[in-house]
This record gives sequence, C-alpha cells and structure tokens, in this order.
Amino acid sequence: MEETTTAPVTKEVNEFEREPVPKSKLKGLGSFIGMYAGEHAAGTEFVIGPLFLTAGVSAFDLIIGLLVGNLMAVLSWRFLTAEIAVKHRLTLYYQLEKICGRKLVTLYNLANGVLFCFLAGSMVTVSATAVGVPFDMEMPKLTDTMPNGITWVVIVIAIGSVISIIAARGYSTVSKAANWMSPFIVLAFLICGIVALSQLGVSSFTDFWNIWGEGSEPFPGQIKYTFWHVAIWSWFANAAMHVGMSDLSVFRFAKSASSGWATAAGMYVGHYMAWIAAALLYAVYIKSPEAQSFWAEGMAPPVAPGPLAYNAIGVFGIIAVIIAGWTTANPTIYRAGLAFQAIIPKASTFRVTLFAGGLATVAGLFPAFAMKLLDFVALYGFILAPMGAIIVFDHYFKITEKLGDFASNKINWKVLLAWVLPPIGFYLLSINLDIFLSFLVVPTWLLSGILYLIMSKGN
Repeated sequence: MEETTTAPVTKEVNEFEREPVPKSKLKGLGSFIGMYAGEHAAGTEFVIGPLFLTAGVSAFDLIIGLLVGNLMAVLSWRFLTAEIAVKHRLTLYYQLEKICGRKLVTLYNLANGVLFCFLAGSMVTVSATAVGVPFDMEMPKLTDTMPNGITWVVIVIAIGSVISIIAARGYSTVSKAANWMSPFIVLAFLICGIVALSQLGVSSFTDFWNIWGEGSEPFPGQIKYTFWHVAIWSWFANAAMHVGMSDLSVFRFAKSASSGWATAAGMYVGHYMAWIAAALLYAVYIKSPEAQSFWAEGMAPPVAPGPLAYNAIGVFGIIAVIIAGWTTANPTIYRAGLAFQAIIPKASTFRVTLFAGGLATVAGLFPAFAMKLLDFVALYGFILAPMGAIIVFDHYFKITEKLGDFASNKINWKVLLAWVLPPIGFYLLSINLDIFLSFLVVPTWLLSGILYLIMSKGN
C-alpha cells in the first residue's frame, strides 16, 4: 500500500534539476508575489522583531534602517539574481556545477542544504510555540539550547512532518500554499500591530516614535544595534538567496527578470511591517508582570511568538504563527532538497526533500537556532554569499563560456580558493577586531569575485 501511494507522487514531481525550465512552465509576476509575501511575512518575523528590541534600537535606527536595508535587498534580487536566473534558467546547483566541478559543488551543496535545514528548523520552533499555548507548554527562553520537555518534542515533530510533505511535492505546491496563506498571515501581522499600539496607548505618531525613542541598553548577551547594524543586517538577512544566488532556483521559473520586483512584497510587508508589528508585541509584553518577574530573577524575558500573538489577538494569533512558520519553512526546505538532490542526482526530489524536512525538524527541537536567529542568519549568509559572487563574475565576464565548463568530476581549485579564503580572513578579522559580521559581507563578496576573476584570467 505504501508503494502505490508514494510512487505516483514521485513521478509527478519534475523540477528540471539538470536542464533549463521550458517555456510552458514559466510563471508570471503574481506567482512570485504570493510566494515572497508568504515566505517573508512569516513565523521568524515574530522572533526577529522582538530581537531588534533586545538589541536596544532607537526609533530612527529601526524605522529608517529597515527602510534602507530592505530596498537594497530588493535591488539585489532584481538586478543580480533575477537577471542571471532568466538568462540560464538553471538551478543554483547545476549552474554552479558547470563553474566549479561536481566534487566541489557537492561540498557547497552539503553546506547549503544543511544551513537551510537549520534555518527551516528555527521556523518549526516558531510554529511550535503557538501550538504549545493550549497545552500550557513551557516556552523556550533566550538562553535555551536543548528541548525542554516531551510536549515540545511531540509538537515539533508533528509540525515538521506536515511542512516536509508540502515541500516535497515541488515548487508548484509550495507556490500555491504561499498564495493561499499569505493574505491571512499579512492580515494577522497588521492586526497584531494595531492591537499592540492600542495596548501601548499610542494615539499619535509621536507616541509611536517614543516607543523606541533614543533606544536603550541591550539585553544581557546582546550587542547594541545602531542604524548601520539594522540597515546592513536587513540587507543581508537573505544574503544567501540574492547576492548568494540561491534564488536562481526560484527565478528560473520567471517569464522575465522583472519578476524580481516581487521580492518587495516580502521585504516591505514582511521585513518591514511584520518586524515592526512583532517588535510592538514584545514592547507590550516586556511591560507585563510576567516579564517583570523574569527581570526580578535576573533573566531576560523570553521571546516566544505563540504567546505574544495570542496575548494580542487570541486564537487567531496562534493560527497565524503556525501558518506563518509553515510558509517560510516550505520554500526553505524545498531549496535544501534541491541542494541534496544535486549531490545525489539519481535520487528522487520528493524523497530527498523529505530527508531535508526531517533534518529541519530535528534542528527545530533545539530552540537556540531561533533564539540566536540574528547571529545565525548573519553567519549563514556570510558563508554562502561569496559563492554567489563567483557566479555573478562568471556570468558577466563570461569566464566559463570562454574556458569551458567543469561539469565533469574535476575540481576548479580557483573557485575553491576564491570561496574559502576571503570568508576565513574576514571572519578572523571580525573576531579579533570585534566587527559586526554583516558589515563584512560586501568586502568578502567582492574579494571572492575578484580573486576568481584574476585567477581565471591567469589560466
């Protein structure tokens, strides 16, 4: 019985992993608007917004910093990722294989897939905090790393299983799920923000501005965020997807590069409105007696999206957090599945994506990925973005076109050195000089591309 139900689904999923997407499968702007709005107005926004507050941001730093940073992200998607995607219509992994050889791309795919699974795991964690509300489950604290009980484990596994099955059914199913759910999620964030403003007694823009005012001292264990921290971090919150070129796998389905503008729906609905709305929810919470009791015990109040949304809009908030986690984890697991499938090309995308979902579910059991989301997002973008620079330089300087591709089992050592050396050097610099890691993404990205170009010209 198991074989008869699984086999037909596997046959139907054709994601064109090793060939250009045919014209008959191309999608218009609307398909991408729904996906990006759903993916980025999502469960992790319920964590990121409050975490900005724990970093002691001021009103100007948060509101204007997010405005600038998200604009830079949209421009990166539109004029880098989408342009290259519609030119070649290949997945990131197959296009990269032509540049650096199968053995090296296997290493990259492994790193890419695992990091995406960890990111998806943080989204599973977010949804679990909502499901746990009716069960009066103990919520993870900012300092928690391990599962805090059997209820938590059962809830995470159940949520992860559903998300994995949806992602495994392919891009069309992921896109449809996002289109169906994104209006509901966007409405939930908007209502949460409005309710929080009412609870905070805001009646004018001045009152709204004064919620953050000139900022405050960061919570214990957090660093102080300025305008530049907010702007640069928000630009590179999705560095792996745009300057890192992971979304070549998504925009290869686009009819034209103008579909790259669809990312604005995710940035300004999700990474602007939703982050600010979530920060407002946390601003309400930290004034509550429960939050004050944590301070009295010498602990920072927890960031638990489920209870935050429930306190604002009740059951509707719980449902919104659960669905928001799904719509972000779905495309993330889909990308991870493509990465693993590129390592084992003969394996079905369906089963490999299920494996990715299983790994994400295991990661979701550990709250640290969500509680340290600002740091983790900065690190995973920093690691993956330099390979995107190599793709960009290869495309515009036509390096592979001139020298021939490396799709055989050879390793392009020039790519390996250009990918590995700049991140190692700048990461050590960030540690020794205590430099905010996101500040070093641009110089790392540029140096990787330049090194690849110089070494290739000497071929």
